[in-house]
Amino acid sequence: MKKLVVFTGAGMSADSGLATFRDSDGLWANYRIEEVCTPEALARNRALVIEFYNMRRREMLAAEPNAGHRAIAALERDFDVEVVTQNVDDLHERAGSTHVTHLHGELRKLRSTRNPDLIVPIEGWEQRLDATAPDGSLLRPHIVFFGESVPMFERAAEIASGAEAMVVVGTSLAVYPAASLVRYARPGIPIYVVDPGHPDTTGIRNPLTLIRKRAAEGVPELAELLRRG
Repeated sequence: MKKLVVFTGAGMSADSGLATFRDSDGLWANYRIEEVCTPEALARNRALVIEFYNMRRREMLAAEPNAGHRAIAALERDFDVEVVTQNVDDLHERAGSTHVTHLHGELRKLRSTRNPDLIVPIEGWEQRLDATAPDGSLLRPHIVFFGESVPMFERAAEIASGAEAMVVVGTSLAVYPAASLVRYARPGIPIYVVDPGHPDTTGIRNPLTLIRKRAAEGVPELAELLRRG
């Protein structure tokens, strides 16, 4: 089966009602990055950071996968599909995708503040402020904060380099290192970008098809195009 790599960003889940970060009405319109998404913020005001991600988790659990998520999952019937996502929600998995790599962490998991490799699942939406890991340390959201390294990037780059076609959905291609994944695609393979805005495609040297539609509309359309070959 043809190897299809799908790289998704916040616009993928926007059609499920989850706020993006960079739009004028997005999450950062109400919060400063420095207050809720840095290691320093966690050390300075742990309660605010935990509350912020509890809210994100609660919103995620109330949301449902949209037609775009479901179309990506359904492509597994015809392609060897690997999803690499910047999103921390579980909507790809709930739609049925079976191979998902999360670059920036996962809301459904917590991790030790002492050992980043000690990761545990969380049931429901609420992390208690005093919740501890098996090693006795306080738990924190399993999220890659701004200023932290992206531990799954090497794996994602390896996936991208094996693609026979790449689909990019709902990302501005402005957040690094994630945005550089398109540069790992082998020369000549087609890249399809689904986004209603103006993603930065200047780094793409491969044959490019741009579908200026939202994920829930553009991805099912693209899926039919891919099936027709």
